Amino acid sequence: MAVDLIELLQALVRIPSPNPPGDTRAIAAFIADTMQRAGCSVRTLAPPNKPEAPSVIATLGQGEPVIMLHAHIDTVPIAESEAAHWHVDPYAAVIENGRLYGKGSVDDKAPLAAMMTAILQTVPRAAAMKGTLVLVAAAEEETGGRLGTLWLAENGHLPTADFIIVGEQTANRVATAHKGVVRATVRSTGRSVHATNPDRGVNAITAMAKAVLALEQYHRTLAQRSHPIAGSPTCNVGVIQGGSTANAVPDSCTVQLDRRMIPGENPADVQRELTQVIAAVDASPAQLTVGQFQVSNWFSSTVETPLARQFLNCVQQVLNDHPGPVGYLPGSDAKHLTGVTRGEMVIFGPGSYEVAHAYDEYVEVNALQQTHAILVDFIEQTLLAR
Repeated sequence: MAVDLIELLQALVRIPSPNPPGDTRAIAAFIADTMQRAGCSVRTLAPPNKPEAPSVIATLGQGEPVIMLHAHIDTVPIAESEAAHWHVDPYAAVIENGRLYGKGSVDDKAPLAAMMTAILQTVPRAAAMKGTLVLVAAAEEETGGRLGTLWLAENGHLPTADFIIVGEQTANRVATAHKGVVRATVRSTGRSVHATNPDRGVNAITAMAKAVLALEQYHRTLAQRSHPIAGSPTCNVGVIQGGSTANAVPDSCTVQLDRRMIPGENPADVQRELTQVIAAVDASPAQLTVGQFQVSNWFSSTVETPLARQFLNCVQQVLNDHPGPVGYLPGSDAKHLTGVTRGEMVIFGPGSYEVAHAYDEYVEVNALQQTHAILVDFIEQTLLAR
């Protein structure tokens, strides 16, 4: 089945799949139909509590080694503040000056298109394959992956793989680590009175200001820790809410924070650190608490197995440059796949995460073609008989 790489990506971009709300039925149906008509074995699966968010698993070949190609099919939504800044229709998949623009064009439909096309080009030679290719087109990555990749893995829908490539934006370098995150909510509680005599009350915002400064100092101390390719941990106060009117002393205030973990950090230790930072703040007579912790773990792998070394060689041959390993600062579904790999796992794909989640998102056509060429070379060198 002949499929053009660029036309396939355009078709994927033209099927909106924003998350929230996370409805991936249309794009999953397109992927399933495309892979099935080509000759792959296809399953479309969704968790019972979110049937409108199916993922697709397409398989070609049999036996070992098992190579898994993973990309997510949901995108972030177009924010109201973002919409007016697009210079093209975000779902038109317009090509200008070597760039293909569109929501999801680089995150994550570009690696998906490259993976799909590489598998489709392998179909005519499937009889000569020595091993199995598995495409996982996963829903729900943008909201944590728990109802997508994690659900697939925990419910036995994914095969054990010898090598996994997770498609994300690494400028076609091989990434072997990304940060994790602990999110938390800090609350301050005071006492509300009329602002004409504020000293009779307890200002929760003033108390929270002390906590915010303490968290900023904590962030600065984290720079003393580092990971060879993932950088340093960070702590960012992203949201603050408090008070109801200027002429009343506020009795409550909350902040939401984002604590990025580097590989090797224990989420439980990070939660204890945050608790200690807040406990050390003298906000009396206001009360400060921290809780509602949410954890998304970090990922780390190596590139020491023959399959991983082969993939590095393929990248180097196509790019004519050092292939990595490098770090990938955002998170990915790789963290949910560690239980289904008996080998190694890498993150790989065209473009930069810095143009994702923003207006005028794009992927360089040349970079996309390089991604595709690397995947084709890797499949030929590892699964196809000589």
